[in-house]
Amino acid sequence: MDTDGHRLRQLLITRQLDEQITARFPVGRRLKVLDVAVRDGHQALRLARAGHRVTGLESDQELADAVRRTLLEEPEGIRERTRVIHEDSRNTGAHFLPGSFDVVLCHTGPAPGDEPGPLLAGLGRVLAPGGLLSLVVPNTEAAAMRPGLAGDWAGALERLAPADRALRRDALAAGLAGMSTPLHRWYGVQVFTAPGTPLPGGEEGELLLAAEERAGRTDPYRAVAALLHLCAVRD
Repeated sequence: MDTDGHRLRQLLITRQLDEQITARFPVGRRLKVLDVAVRDGHQALRLARAGHRVTGLESDQELADAVRRTLLEEPEGIRERTRVIHEDSRNTGAHFLPGSFDVVLCHTGPAPGDEPGPLLAGLGRVLAPGGLLSLVVPNTEAAAMRPGLAGDWAGALERLAPADRALRRDALAAGLAGMSTPLHRWYGVQVFTAPGTPLPGGEEGELLLAAEERAGRTDPYRAVAALLHLCAVRD
């Protein structure tokens, strides 16, 4: 269900996420994973295939049904340890008991202009002590960079987010710390490329992926990435 335009982004986030899971949990441990706003099911299915028990939460009925149809094509063992729930993904804490999951993913929110506090509180509530929260948000503070560098001044002005609409990393980190889930590591996702950029084949694609991976872990480059990947750990 993954498209060519999302493949580069998914690869970068996957490698970052796997790095954090490997560092946090013993090899071979079967984790309880919640994927909030499961969308196309890429991460949920990938983690279920790796042996973890995965719950996907999706507000959009059509998307939830599409992932369920994909699950029908999977082996029985994967189907048994994966479920997709059609519920409001903005109110995660209302659907599960506190501390239910070892890993919580939220790779599609909050959006610019949203109040992130309620979403973060719900995510933190269902995360077990020592659990990993993986949060991907648009880097609104750097959104004007690409049109500006391309000479698109109107586009740059349009994307210069007002302070009250910017998803600031320091504010998100403070919110996470306030709910006993401090930021452990953060990455930039797509420093040099825009979301939707396809990954070329062959050597060109390998070089692009290597450059994006290194820049996404290195200051000052990661601060101007299109997306920010925040990894926090529950106290």
